[in-house]
Amino acid sequence: MDVYWLEQSEGDVAPNDDWLSVVEQAHLNALRVPKRRADWRLGRWTAKRALAAHLRAPGDLSSLANFEIRPAPSGAPEVYSLGRRASVTISLSHRNGTALCAIGASGAQLGCDLELIEPRSEAFVADYFTKEEQALISQLHSTDMPLFLTLLWSAKESTLKALHQGLRLDTRSVIVSLPDAARASAARGLSLPSEGDTDWYPLEVRCTNGQVFHGWWQRAVAFVRTLVGAPFPTTPTVLTLPSLLHGATSLDLG
Repeated sequence: MDVYWLEQSEGDVAPNDDWLSVVEQAHLNALRVPKRRADWRLGRWTAKRALAAHLRAPGDLSSLANFEIRPAPSGAPEVYSLGRRASVTISLSHRNGTALCAIGASGAQLGCDLELIEPRSEAFVADYFTKEEQALISQLHSTDMPLFLTLLWSAKESTLKALHQGLRLDTRSVIVSLPDAARASAARGLSLPSEGDTDWYPLEVRCTNGQVFHGWWQRAVAFVRTLVGAPFPTTPTVLTLPSLLHGATSLDLG
């Protein structure tokens, strides 16, 4: 399965709300907490720009309003275009004023996550990671710990989204592993990818129900991006967008 992704920050979002559908504008107006409003707008903006580029749809602000991101009963985002279900699957994540949208084939299982690399406590490891994962973690060099724990946690989040469960499901019901070479490297205490390394690396997640997801992870300076899917996802392809001048009435998406 080919997969595509786009990341946007709060500074990329158009200042007005013309790009939201009428229903979306009503939902936004009902949100009272400023951070919740900002995160919600950023996620919708990122998804709509990604969809317009991926589907080669008109990219002016009024046309972006033709896309509507609706929550499924599970809470997973579903895409509608002019009132009809669009033939794509998306996943969304946001953290610290940045949002990530992944796009895959219709009917696929797909999850993405964006996490800030930061220290996590021993109690966090004990509560959320399996014995198998904890054994691998125990072999890590301390300098690798924040990145590696963030990677494992993010891969779990992506998988729980692909399952349409989120954190309703026990995080220990999904077990993250890396290819043998990467696992051996981590066990020897060697450095994981540095801040300047933009390659995507493979990962695998086994679920206690027997399902297996394959995916990818990438370091993005202070963040980790992860993406998992079924069928097997190809290396994620970034969607390239032209610069947008705020106040413009259209977006040239080619």
